Amino acid sequence: MNTDEINIRDPFILTHNGKYYMYGTRGSECWEDEAYGLDVYVSDDLRTWSEPREIFTRTPDFPYTRNYWAPEVHRYRDKFYMFVSFKAPGVCRGTSILVADEPDGVFTPHSDGNITPREWECLDGTFYLSKDKIPYMVFCHEWVQVTDGEICAIRLTDDLRAAAGEPVLLFRASEAPWVRSHSGGYVTDGPFMHRLPDGGLIMIWSSFGDEGYGVGIARSDNGDITGHWTQDKVPLFARDGGHGMLFQTPGGGKEKNDDNKETMLALHSPNRKLMERPVFIKAFGTS
Repeated sequence: MNTDEINIRDPFILTHNGKYYMYGTRGSECWEDEAYGLDVYVSDDLRTWSEPREIFTRTPDFPYTRNYWAPEVHRYRDKFYMFVSFKAPGVCRGTSILVADEPDGVFTPHSDGNITPREWECLDGTFYLSKDKIPYMVFCHEWVQVTDGEICAIRLTDDLRAAAGEPVLLFRASEAPWVRSHSGGYVTDGPFMHRLPDGGLIMIWSSFGDEGYGVGIARSDNGDITGHWTQDKVPLFARDGGHGMLFQTPGGGKEKNDDNKETMLALHSPNRKLMERPVFIKAFGTS
């Protein structure tokens, strides 16, 4: 499959052994009352991909039946952990953690259901490992519940099975100068943590601005999750695309003629039902 043939939202790229593994929200199931599974696509060049391989399948005893959103896969202690949001009728949306031995293996439940607070509407949990090797999940407390969407962090147990503390507020959507009201609230979507070459820590995240769905940057003043977060005045990507993440090319592949790695931004665009496609853009130069 070519990239422009794949209808997913929230694309997430894991590079492993020289290959790209892409996960995302199925476009066909995103807004429906039922969801059934999650897929991976594999590529050597970010242009041509395998057919989707189902790596998580809903079973009759699985408690969540809709909104299988924003799967991310992170390698940690020689396993591959998927952070993914789930919901069911009468149950708040939240993020659970699944596990597999390989990035394209079968993922099974690892946490005891959603780790985010059960009474909160939450989504888009992402993994962060501090300088002191403390694991955290960064996630959105949704604007549909709090009006001014929040991005929070919660410490995890070392085995990633449960929360190891209470959520801490990092910032609210309205703190970003570029964000505009959307449907009566201020949206927070898709946080992703990224370490800069100089050691600084940034978070990219999505909301709505003057040109629609976009991606902004927040910066920690101490290079860690515990810092004070400030917002860039203008978005990184402004026009009809979002839920981004950053990844590095392996270097020396077809996409580049030398051995340097490039940092790439992945997002979906346009932000319209069944039209979403993965988009990859060079970001921050060579690192």
